[in-house]
Amino acid sequence: MTLETIREALPDYAKDIRLNLGSVLTPQGAPGLSDQQIWSIAVAAALASRQMPFARQIEQLASAYLAPTDITGAKAAAAIMGMNNIYYRFVHLVEDSEYQTLPARLRMNVMANPGIDKLDFELLSLAVSAINGCGLCITSHEKKLRQHGVSREAIQSVVRIAATVHAAAVVLAAEADGAAGMVEAAAA
Repeated sequence: MTLETIREALPDYAKDIRLNLGSVLTPQGAPGLSDQQIWSIAVAAALASRQMPFARQIEQLASAYLAPTDITGAKAAAAIMGMNNIYYRFVHLVEDSEYQTLPARLRMNVMANPGIDKLDFELLSLAVSAINGCGLCITSHEKKLRQHGVSREAIQSVVRIAATVHAAAVVLAAEADGAAGMVEAAAA
């Protein structure tokens, strides 16, 4: 499996996604990020896309750039933000400010000790939060990254990777479902 194989599987109607996927997963296409950060973000974003065959392909490609601890960190970010994004999106959207004063009462220990660089974990958390659409989490992670000197260009790179990886996952899943539907129709 290569990135080119994944890109070639994207149909012509998703040509922009194909081109972007070839760009955003490189240091030139993701200014401000290292290869390790790029591929960690790709893994977390692929997992957040909920398309497991695609996520496994991205994880396999990423293993050339990442240590096992980096892959575990990306998985941890996708897991914890999967929970937090739902909870904090509710707190943000509900029209009752009292919820913001109540303790979450959810374990989030991995955020204090993610097993990878904490700033990298923030990058991953931002990517997953962008995919899951949690405005409160997006604002919180972006603010923390900016406070630690991460440039807007690097933050934009994180979100561009997340957006492109997610779009590729959705397109490939739709194509796989469409092919399966055609096989079922032909067999009927």
